[in-house]
Amino acid sequence: MRLDDKTVFITGAGGGIGSETARKCAEMGARVIVTDIDSAAAERTVESLDEAENDAVYHTLDVTNVDQFHDLVTATANEYGLDVLVNNAGIGHPSAKIEEIDEDVRDLVVSVNINGVWNGCHAALPIMKSQGYGSIVNVASLAGVIGLPSQAVYSLTKGAVINFTRAVAAESGPSGVRINAVCPGFIDAGIGKQFFETHDDPAAARKRMEAQYPLKRLGNPDEVAAAICFLASDEASYITGHDLIIDGGYSIS
Repeated sequence: MRLDDKTVFITGAGGGIGSETARKCAEMGARVIVTDIDSAAAERTVESLDEAENDAVYHTLDVTNVDQFHDLVTATANEYGLDVLVNNAGIGHPSAKIEEIDEDVRDLVVSVNINGVWNGCHAALPIMKSQGYGSIVNVASLAGVIGLPSQAVYSLTKGAVINFTRAVAAESGPSGVRINAVCPGFIDAGIGKQFFETHDDPAAARKRMEAQYPLKRLGNPDEVAAAICFLASDEASYITGHDLIIDGGYSIS
């Protein structure tokens, strides 16, 4: 298996892309550290894994808390080792023009989506650099590549994640650490579903969105998880600083 005997630390793994990534990593032989601010959701993810593959533990983690992040990453490395970090935790906001977005909403989205990724890398990189290997995958978004109207703050944060990934990859490559990002389009889970629920007719909004994709459907969490696992694995050993777009062709239509 591609992740045999590796320890994979995943944030925001209580549902959606995060929980699917945990499942796929476990299937590929990894020991999975499942973290989420919602401890019950993290526990459900661990319980959902096949017993034969369930070498997993869960922890509560607020990614905006730098000390908590450092303590948990350090404890993980000391007990199990640390091979892979997946910075998946993220939040969206209701569709609105920039002048209509409350500062508290802006600050919260920035704190989770930017500071959370920063905190993860800040905690993991000294460990990975000292051991001479490691892989980090940051979950960005298509919104960070092309920008989405009425999603200014979300687009801002995900664009920052992409450029941060490139900068840190260039810095960490000489130490043997690879850092990449995935950029999903609308995924049929989590933030994607929340987006449609803000419309008066969610089903109609979904159909309009699906029509814009060459594949005529939204993505599934397991499709993003597969890309994350590939980038995390040794099969991607010569890939770093890359932002992989996973959007069913939306960006070319």
